[in-house]
Amino acid sequence: MAERRVLLVIGGGIAAYKCLELIRRLKERGIAVRCVLTRAAKELVSPLTVAALAGEKVYDALFSLTDEAEMGHIRLAREADLVLVAPATADLLAKMANGLADDLASTLLLATDRPVLVAPAMNPVMWAHPATRRNLARLVADGIGVIGPAEGDMACGETGPGRLVEPSELLEAVLARLEPGARPLSALRALVTSGPTREPIDPVRFLANRSSGRQGHAIAKALADAGAEVTLVSGPVATPDPPGVRTVHVETAREMLEACLAALPVEVAICAAAVADWRPESAPGEKIKKEPGAPPPVLRLVENPDILATLARHPTARPRLVVGFAAETGDLEAKARTKRAKKGCDWILANDVSEGTGVFGGARNRILLIAGEGPAEAWPELAKEEVARRLVERIVTALGRRSP
Repeated sequence: MAERRVLLVIGGGIAAYKCLELIRRLKERGIAVRCVLTRAAKELVSPLTVAALAGEKVYDALFSLTDEAEMGHIRLAREADLVLVAPATADLLAKMANGLADDLASTLLLATDRPVLVAPAMNPVMWAHPATRRNLARLVADGIGVIGPAEGDMACGETGPGRLVEPSELLEAVLARLEPGARPLSALRALVTSGPTREPIDPVRFLANRSSGRQGHAIAKALADAGAEVTLVSGPVATPDPPGVRTVHVETAREMLEACLAALPVEVAICAAAVADWRPESAPGEKIKKEPGAPPPVLRLVENPDILATLARHPTARPRLVVGFAAETGDLEAKARTKRAKKGCDWILANDVSEGTGVFGGARNRILLIAGEGPAEAWPELAKEEVARRLVERIVTALGRRSP
């Protein structure tokens, strides 16, 4: 790492102070750091402190005769192995997405031909705004890497997604980018659904299935191990949250769909959850009582939203690769091919969940992969963790990433 250089663009977010710790950690690993501050960032962190930690001059002016004489902004943009924007404010994301260049930071980001990684940080409402979502989708489509944001308490007093990820996570993302062969999916954004959904009948009872979430959780972990930034949307399971993964816990299919849409844009979406196809049309607020001599209640069911089809046919933020699971009983390949065509996804991983197979809730799985109109690919019975690793290897190949 001794000859590696990072150009750090510090945006005007309150979390800019985290970049001071990041600079220190990068320097400890022998990585040179050259810093650019926006005008707003200089109000939050001292240029003198940044320069002292980086051991280099701080750049902040586009029209500086001294800076342009010593190092033009074009050289500054290209004399780095990686450009990191942290915190990436809504303003900076908007400028990048629309090709604006009205200050040194935005000009460098437009002029660079090096990999760019952004770490968004902003108020939760700003993060959820349609304009921000459009800008982020465009940046992802342009090949910009994204890490975060994290979820939690904000300096403004609100709570939700929008926190800048911690310096340790920023460091890991930078190291993954500087050593891409070791983590072939570094900075790739992925979405995984896992587990069952529960559809309430009343406050006590619900409709669900036997899914344990082991396969979906294993896939999320394997993606994270390969360097991806993973959002796992999980129904109620006893399986622990995988490390290094942002997990969103939900109960119903409608909550799962909402969480999935909030996670977009992503490059890869893997729908491994066993989502309930139907839900009760209505669920009373009180427990349904069994009355002596009265007939049992009649449950009128309505169809749940189709999460896999929604993601596969998303009009503006369809993931580059959409993968579904088909849990079937009998005539596995025919049913899986029909499902793939109906949902519009790219791949289907079919498995037989007939009684006695032990797939639901078990530790092993047998997969039939259908990736197109050609022959299906039958995998032997494997531990679910090995199924996950094999799937990630296929994703690496499909996306043209370097194998580990």
